[in-house]
Amino acid sequence: MANKLAAEAIGTFFLVFTVGQTVLEPGAGQFAPLAIGFALAVMVYATGHVSGGHLNPAVTLGVYLRGRASAADLVGYWVVQVLAGAAAACVVLYFKGGAATPAALPVMPALVAEFLFTFALVFVVLNTATTRGTEGNSYYGLAIGGTVLVGAYAVGGISGAAFNPAVAVGAVLLGLAAVGDLWIFLVANLAGGAAAALVFKAFDLGADKPTTATPADQAGLEPAGAPK
Repeated sequence: MANKLAAEAIGTFFLVFTVGQTVLEPGAGQFAPLAIGFALAVMVYATGHVSGGHLNPAVTLGVYLRGRASAADLVGYWVVQVLAGAAAACVVLYFKGGAATPAALPVMPALVAEFLFTFALVFVVLNTATTRGTEGNSYYGLAIGGTVLVGAYAVGGISGAAFNPAVAVGAVLLGLAAVGDLWIFLVANLAGGAAAALVFKAFDLGADKPTTATPADQAGLEPAGAPK
């Protein structure tokens, strides 16, 4: 368990650190989502074999509801993820010399945006990193990081594109989001993660065929030209 918690803390730290360094001015401007998406991807690859590479309380909730994490994992991961996010924000503040001045978010648009892309993120995690049909694949990290990259460009101007309560805590400490808006991220992110797990289980997406099956076999389709 200690190794899992250490991996989650390190991975989450560098994710939130990258968010802070590239978003808080002077930052990376329009290239910030690229850095953040790739930071998540490399940290997922680095920690996946140890802890599953969650780096996000919403992902941990989804994996728990999917049945691939224990209650002890859930609580332990949540604690270290949030603490690592806060620690990363403190280091960014040291480098940047101070926090930003947050602007209030539009509540309903931000809630919907955060819910939708957290759902997408957790749905991608469950389907690329926890199923028999995709086990052993080499693309899961890029798929996960790419989802955050797409979401940041799609709705970053609406919600700030956290999709992760640990990132949201870091953003509040950095002044990228108001303290009074933290609940928006907590509610939308955890609800999105839970909804993704429920959809995954409702459609029984974990009961798939192994990677030795062809894509057509996995989908239950007849290959082209097959006899009727």
